[in-house]
Amino acid sequence: MELTQSIRAVIIGAGPRGTSVLERLLAHMAAANASGDRQAALHVDVVDPYPAGPGHVWQPGQSRLFLMNTQSFYPTLVPQDPALPAPVAGTTFDQWRERQQRTPLPSLTTDELAELAVLQSNDFPSRALYGRYLQSTLADLLDKAPDGVTIDFHETTAESVRRLPDGTFDVGLATGATIRAGSVVLALGHIPSRLNPEQRELQAAGGQLGLQYFPPAVPADVDWTRIPGGEPVLVRGMGLNFFDTMGQLTEGRGGKFVARGNRLEYEPSGQEPRIIAASRRGTPYRAKAEQAGYYASSLTLRYLTEAALERLATAGIRPSFDHDLWPLLHRDALWAYYSTLVRSQPGAVPDAPAFLAALEEALRPHAHSAANWEDGVESVLAVHVGPRHRLDLPGLAAPLAGRTFASRAEHDAAVVEFLLDDARRSALGEDDPVKMAIGALHHGRAVLKTAVADGGITDESWVAGLRGWFESFVEGLASGPPALRSEQLAALARAGVVSFVGPDPKFAVDRKARMFTASSPWVAGSPVTARTMVEALAPGNRVAANDSPVLEQLLADGLVRPRLMMTAEGAPVQSTGLDVLPHPYRPVGANGSVTENLYVLGLQLSSSQWGTAIAAEAIQPGGPVYRSGQRTLRDADEIAAAILAP
Repeated sequence: MELTQSIRAVIIGAGPRGTSVLERLLAHMAAANASGDRQAALHVDVVDPYPAGPGHVWQPGQSRLFLMNTQSFYPTLVPQDPALPAPVAGTTFDQWRERQQRTPLPSLTTDELAELAVLQSNDFPSRALYGRYLQSTLADLLDKAPDGVTIDFHETTAESVRRLPDGTFDVGLATGATIRAGSVVLALGHIPSRLNPEQRELQAAGGQLGLQYFPPAVPADVDWTRIPGGEPVLVRGMGLNFFDTMGQLTEGRGGKFVARGNRLEYEPSGQEPRIIAASRRGTPYRAKAEQAGYYASSLTLRYLTEAALERLATAGIRPSFDHDLWPLLHRDALWAYYSTLVRSQPGAVPDAPAFLAALEEALRPHAHSAANWEDGVESVLAVHVGPRHRLDLPGLAAPLAGRTFASRAEHDAAVVEFLLDDARRSALGEDDPVKMAIGALHHGRAVLKTAVADGGITDESWVAGLRGWFESFVEGLASGPPALRSEQLAALARAGVVSFVGPDPKFAVDRKARMFTASSPWVAGSPVTARTMVEALAPGNRVAANDSPVLEQLLADGLVRPRLMMTAEGAPVQSTGLDVLPHPYRPVGANGSVTENLYVLGLQLSSSQWGTAIAAEAIQPGGPVYRSGQRTLRDADEIAAAILAP
């Protein structure tokens, strides 16, 4: 059959999301070829200043000290859903890792081979190696590209997307070239963001006074050599980017961690700065528990389940996060903690069977509709569990709350104690009650991603509940680094390389002394000072504050707009992501109309999906399969199907 139709699509963004769309386009074309249903030829232009596959964040040449936040068994670029067209090539990362260990690619570097030689399924790979997987998978896809598909890669920036009267688009490139296409996919990933007022003030004052201010950035983009050794450096943020900063300024400067007995110690190189770390809680994210899979196998959610979501839907209830969803997940966290306590510490509860039966009755939703269920739980605990074994769930996220410290040395000692206790709990894995309470929150997060997506909860509860308090709460508990990082940080503190400001830090500039300053109201003593300050934070994911030429132009021309949400008081607030209409996701323009044939995937969907930054989740044998695990790949599949629709 002679084909007279040609489809042309532009994918802006060549990282994992953009590559997923390309992968799905190839899969659909291959399926159409096999069935004899192909109606058109396809040409795809992929635009990104960074090499395709890894994109910006996952470049294979970056420092191997930057680790992924998930283990080898977790991520995948290609779907495993039998309902979708089969991939033309590609595997999960873990399958790729095993293949490289058996028959490595000739192009692998010495460093890549060395990492692969010892990397196991439960280990945390470097971002550089994951970038090599993305690069290798893309090469396999291109090698197996079906007939009728041509692909051009443009290593430059897309600066504009303009809609023409006939409904097609002109995509303007930084080179001056223009690509005309029928469909455009915005898979922009992490984009630069304008600084907030406080950050702009710190940056400006630093520039005037000859100080160094490092704004939020992708860690691989930072020139760490500019931070002088032997001098103090203020580091704001103790989340995942903090551990990247810590690694570059210690091991990256030639220092070494050495195990001596049961204790990890740090041997400085002498080139390190003196790191003074600060965060709102005063402590870093809690470390992940050591367990066989991404989800604790000893836990099964009892309350926040798919069945519970279906009951709400059947009743016609659009749930509120705080009123409907959190109480269910809170129950799961309590049951996980106390059932693990009984199992792992038999002497902690004298009459365990009676306790668990009473607790189960108290936790049953609507069992006592006239009473506060939390009061019922407290009554059961008062009878059966001593104060030492009680769970303080809010306190897990703020372990220093309410404490004052007479000196920074006293505060540093408290942080080290917290780090070592947390690492000890991580080593116990599924036998530690605290880590299993957190494990229940982690399971629940996967269910919540489905429950809250696409307007699944009220605007006011999205703003005030999910994003207002729960997101930072659960991130600090369930999104932490490997336990080794906690042990390393404790070793650095003992060695005098790292110290801590304290909770609720305040930052300022002492113009007379020409110094950045930081202090905590909970720690006595003078403010700490430094001539260098690092924001250990990722650039803000807020479309209205973006610094991307193409997104700025699309907003200015009204082809896209940020989503407005209504607070409980009825006031509109601008949310972080674009206003979109599912499915597939197409942006809503300034006039309220849908911009057809323009598609959005990834981080800019943060007002319709929650947790958009994490990679697609490979299916783990024996583990739970949550609908949210490979949602981003289904989103990519929907976009591909729409682009190719006759």
